[in-house]
Amino acid sequence: MDMGMLNAMTYSGMILSAIPWGFVSDTLGRRPVLIYGGFIDGIFVLCSALSQNSVQLMIFKFFDGLVICGPFAVVISYLAEFHGQKHRHYIMFFIGLCVSVAAIILPLLAYLILPRHIFFKLGSMKFHTWQVFLAILALPTFLSGILHIFLPESPKFLMAHGYYSKALECFQRIYAMNNRTSREAYPIKSVRDVKPEQMEENHLSVMQRWRKAKFIFCEGLKQLKAMCKCPYLGVSIHVYLLHFCQIMCVNSIRLWMPKIFATMHAFEVRGYADRSMCAVLNHNSEMNFTKEQKSQECDIVASTTRILH
Repeated sequence: MDMGMLNAMTYSGMILSAIPWGFVSDTLGRRPVLIYGGFIDGIFVLCSALSQNSVQLMIFKFFDGLVICGPFAVVISYLAEFHGQKHRHYIMFFIGLCVSVAAIILPLLAYLILPRHIFFKLGSMKFHTWQVFLAILALPTFLSGILHIFLPESPKFLMAHGYYSKALECFQRIYAMNNRTSREAYPIKSVRDVKPEQMEENHLSVMQRWRKAKFIFCEGLKQLKAMCKCPYLGVSIHVYLLHFCQIMCVNSIRLWMPKIFATMHAFEVRGYADRSMCAVLNHNSEMNFTKEQKSQECDIVASTTRILH
């Protein structure tokens, strides 16, 4: 039950924060979400590594899902807005490739770390191998937040909100980075659109900022209504069901296959004759271990053979 709850807590946070993160990214920009989201998510992953019981781990994984939903979704829009229609599909392909590569690197990293027996104390806190593994996983999110500091804001976002001077500065910066030249060499000297130039946010009063944020949020909710009406309702339901079934199957396999393989390996170590799938499932459903047996089971699970399976 704890395994299922732990797996569900991250997605619960992501579901609850999906719409608010979309509002924040469309109001404050893509870059702040990627920077602060990366740092805050790294903190919660690090807090997960410091957890001393399952309840603490579930709480921190919930907040991890609450935070990571923003950067994970915004990075796709952020990269797509930097490229024209000609190259945009290549960027989407590259993002999918990076996700697949990361899915391969993660078990390889687990193969190098989890089989090793690590245990130490810091005061009253005890740390095991899996906590060290989680602490290492916090490094990529911190690194993501740091690297995005050196990247510009999306020019498309700035122009959509009427910040043409800032958009021009971004274009000049991108041009200088790509061509190894000065920003003044950028051939375009001004950018304009139908929307009038907006004043800086720090020049707005608190009431003006509140009204602007409220207007944007209400407009976003109005745009969602179209997904619940014809002709988009049928297509939306098909897409939602497709993603629901796909994610349910993938996460069911990722959740239970390691446990099944670990139990099969435990049967092999203990010399059980019947190591069939039915015996494994029956063992997992009926086991009620003491603390000493749970510790022994964890030592058996953390083996190279289990990861190789």
